[in-house]
Amino acid sequence: MSDLLRKILLPLNGTPNGEAALATALILAKRSGAHVAALHVRSDSREVAPLAGEGLSGAMVEEMMTAAERESARRSLVVREVFDRLVGAAGIEVRGGPPEPDPLTHLMSGPSASFRSVTGREHEVVAYAARLSDLTVVPHADSGEEVSSSEALHAVLFDSGRPVVIAPKLTPKQVGRRLCIAWNGTGESASAIMSILPWAKQADEVQVLHSEDYQRRGPDAAALLGYLSLHGIRATLQSFRAIDKDVGAGLLAAATKFGADMLSMGAYSHSRLRQLILGGVTRHVLENAQVTVLMAR
Repeated sequence: MSDLLRKILLPLNGTPNGEAALATALILAKRSGAHVAALHVRSDSREVAPLAGEGLSGAMVEEMMTAAERESARRSLVVREVFDRLVGAAGIEVRGGPPEPDPLTHLMSGPSASFRSVTGREHEVVAYAARLSDLTVVPHADSGEEVSSSEALHAVLFDSGRPVVIAPKLTPKQVGRRLCIAWNGTGESASAIMSILPWAKQADEVQVLHSEDYQRRGPDAAALLGYLSLHGIRATLQSFRAIDKDVGAGLLAAATKFGADMLSMGAYSHSRLRQLILGGVTRHVLENAQVTVLMAR
């Protein structure tokens, strides 16, 4: 993994599970020698100005802008304090940005981290930054409402072309040693395979999870085993069944039974709107996974 993972983007906005996300990113950085680029996006107080045309006086709008600026500054300080505390405890060097690799070996000198606070629209800022990052780590959502409204998560999944890692609510002891790959034959799951290959090559055990209820038109799980073998990855095959007609619940139960510390899967094989309204495997995993999850599409 160290030859492919160089830069980890970590959007931080002060959510309750942000500390676990930062800790997860630092675990990945220590293992691979990568740089963690923590990014805090402050809301632009000027965005409340159009409210002046909605019946609010100029003085009221100005007061709202001032209050928004104070809250944004307060949150930025809180996020920076968490960053400094956890990075310091991990013994990782804080730099202005990613270091240059060694000119002879082309390897990074070791794990490092940086913190940047910018003003803008979170969806745009995170998506643009993610496009030039190897992966993005985001906090676990506390509810279905947070899943549907998570700017950072959907910015990476839909607008970056890069994989996203959803950290568990509790800091994991390890990541990527016991790896489960959810496979259903779709283009989304194929994208996840390309992102997870470096991890799978270094994992102690790899298991491919498949189900008749999950499979779509495309290569089956047995064909995936052959592809993984071409890359020197020996994986086992395990079928699972939906629990109470919920494929996502069956998938997570199978990963738990295996003792997985990481799950890889394609995201939103159906449309995002359909899954948000009717539910789906992606949404169930986002809401309920207790393990580190890598998603791609």
